[in-house]
Amino acid sequence: MSKNLVIVESPAKAKTIGRYLGKEYKITASVGHIRDLPSSTMGVDVKHDFKPTYINMRGKEKVIRELKELAGSADRVYIATDPDREGEAIAWHIAKVLNIDLNEDCRISFNEITEKAIQNAILSPRKIDIDLVNAQQARRILDRLVGYELSPLLWSKVRKGLSAGRVQSVATKLVVDREKEIDAFVPEEYWNVNVELTPETNRFPFRARYHGQKKNGKIEKVKLANKEQTDALLSELSGKPYFVDTVKKGRKMRQPFAPFTTSTLQQEASRRIGFTSRKTMSVAQQLYEGVEISGQGQVALVSYIRTDSVRVSTEAMEAARELIISKYGDKYLPKSPRKYSNKNSAQDAHEAIRPAHFELDPETIKSSLSNDQYRLYKLIWDRFLSSQMASAEVDTVSLDVRCENSIFRTQGETVKFQGFLAAYADITEDNPEDDKNVKSKLPELSDGQSLKLLDLKPEQKFTMPPARYTEATLIKTLEEKGIGRPSTYAPTISTILERNYIDKEGKVIHPTELGKVVTALLSDNFEEIVDVSFTADMESKLDEIEVGKKDWVKVLSDFYPSFHELIVKAGSSVSKVKMEEKKTGETCPDCGADLVVKEGRFGQFIACSNFPECKYTRNIEITVKGACPLCGSGLVSHRSNKYKGRVFYTCDKKGTDPNCEFISWYLPVEGQKCDTCGSYMIWKRFRGRAYPKCANPECPKNTAKKSAKTDDTESEGTAEKKTTRRKSTKESKKEE
Repeated sequence: MSKNLVIVESPAKAKTIGRYLGKEYKITASVGHIRDLPSSTMGVDVKHDFKPTYINMRGKEKVIRELKELAGSADRVYIATDPDREGEAIAWHIAKVLNIDLNEDCRISFNEITEKAIQNAILSPRKIDIDLVNAQQARRILDRLVGYELSPLLWSKVRKGLSAGRVQSVATKLVVDREKEIDAFVPEEYWNVNVELTPETNRFPFRARYHGQKKNGKIEKVKLANKEQTDALLSELSGKPYFVDTVKKGRKMRQPFAPFTTSTLQQEASRRIGFTSRKTMSVAQQLYEGVEISGQGQVALVSYIRTDSVRVSTEAMEAARELIISKYGDKYLPKSPRKYSNKNSAQDAHEAIRPAHFELDPETIKSSLSNDQYRLYKLIWDRFLSSQMASAEVDTVSLDVRCENSIFRTQGETVKFQGFLAAYADITEDNPEDDKNVKSKLPELSDGQSLKLLDLKPEQKFTMPPARYTEATLIKTLEEKGIGRPSTYAPTISTILERNYIDKEGKVIHPTELGKVVTALLSDNFEEIVDVSFTADMESKLDEIEVGKKDWVKVLSDFYPSFHELIVKAGSSVSKVKMEEKKTGETCPDCGADLVVKEGRFGQFIACSNFPECKYTRNIEITVKGACPLCGSGLVSHRSNKYKGRVFYTCDKKGTDPNCEFISWYLPVEGQKCDTCGSYMIWKRFRGRAYPKCANPECPKNTAKKSAKTDDTESEGTAEKKTTRRKSTKESKKEE
């Protein structure tokens, strides 16, 4: 019996694939990359066509030894790493280490880990795609050149430990530029005038908003800029009758969304289930590589998760159509399968993200999944199923109400047929106050019908600055501008968070002072590095290398010489940046020097300005709205060093009990007790919305809902408070 060795990246993937291959196949894992550029030197010979020097990665000695032993005793080796340029590069490195001829058909790839896909891949091995390898190699070398030369400059001009990169620096600049727009924004006053009306024949209150004036049969929109204009309008309307000017009814068809790409999955997971991009990709990887399903073993649940394609296989479309008929009925099925097209051919290498086994719906296997796995799998399942469903039918009403020459306008919407909305319902947008997101329910009305005024209310408003980015909107912007690729969005955001270039408050992202300083230095001296169009153009060139249209050495040769000249110039011409330290107005209790606010890995903290002679530090305490549920005193928030800057709350000890030991990850609900156990309540968040929950983990309400795998296991007690306080000073000193 011949012996065949199949090499994949991860042990989980190896276990899943092992279910579909016979005993004549041995499956093993490389556990990711096994070779890379050295960390101690640049590892790129810029004078000889950017030749890279690859070394075996530290810690991979045992893996490499085992791979060599298994390959030495095998009749044939198949390399089954992921089907993208990163996976192709790993395959190339494995082949180099194992001395496999690159002309040999040793490479197999598949978009999903199913029996059929694996068997088909084994039957059609191919050579390693050198164009794909070169695209990854060009990206890796390009990032090494930029990082290796630019980061030391930041160390000498700003402070040690900083980094810069093609994508991370542009992403940071987007956040910094948005903050500049917000700071420069000058709000403009405007007024809304809202009326509440009802038909005179039957009471059915509805609201409309002043739109403009009707003159000679034409409606001219009018903006009320101040109180004087508003008062003049109110005076004109006083005591005058209201009636229906026009009613326009229509029906529109809402088409379903395309199935997920990596980017849209990250965006929707953030909006709908509150996942960070990093968490989304981590859980999605588990679903792709395989999960232990009760009675079935290790099963891969979704197709490949790094894709910017919306293409779907014919087989998957047919499976979805059968599911739609069985669950929803014939009327929810369009006459022909829905096909979605990509923007360009480079995106067509993979399918969209979809279920891999259509007999395993989320509810059937829920008990075998963690809470996070279930929620993300259900999101992918629902989105894919809905993408093949019938359109939703929506009846629309546009209503103009007239009083004298003034027109008030409102719109209504009624879903007559749910279609795809039955599987993938709408959710409230991030800004529920936006007029576009509000659709009124309107009574049956006809032109000329008299209306009774119930209320007339003027409302002063001010224009709002652009919204700060969230992870979802930043990823969307990166994708729209062509910066980075699906696999880079999550690590990019994680990197600039860890480097303290940006910070998060809830879902909202804003730049730190450090992020502003670094961005300003890069913008002034390396305009191309932080230029959106340049970075997008470089991504396009990397895509062209991937399909053999550009030479990777030429792409690097066109970039590096001018970049290196700027590095040399900046080294002598750029002055060291002195970051301003904000004084607190307090003096150090140890030495009497001023206390200042400093930036650490996990946010700001207070330190002595006489560092390093004096090492006094403490956490920043911010007063928050609410009262301590134990003693009634005030509350303050802190950032935890141990848990990467996560906010927690304690008693301010300024009230009746100076020894109060209250601590909580969650803000208490002021003045509210649990109606079951009498404990205090806390604010939890779900899908971006806060809701009250009992803080007592032993409360019958909580124990009844507990599952074997939840992410709400963090303790709330005095022991944690003591640990946090004990460690905070030490860790602040380490950051210093």
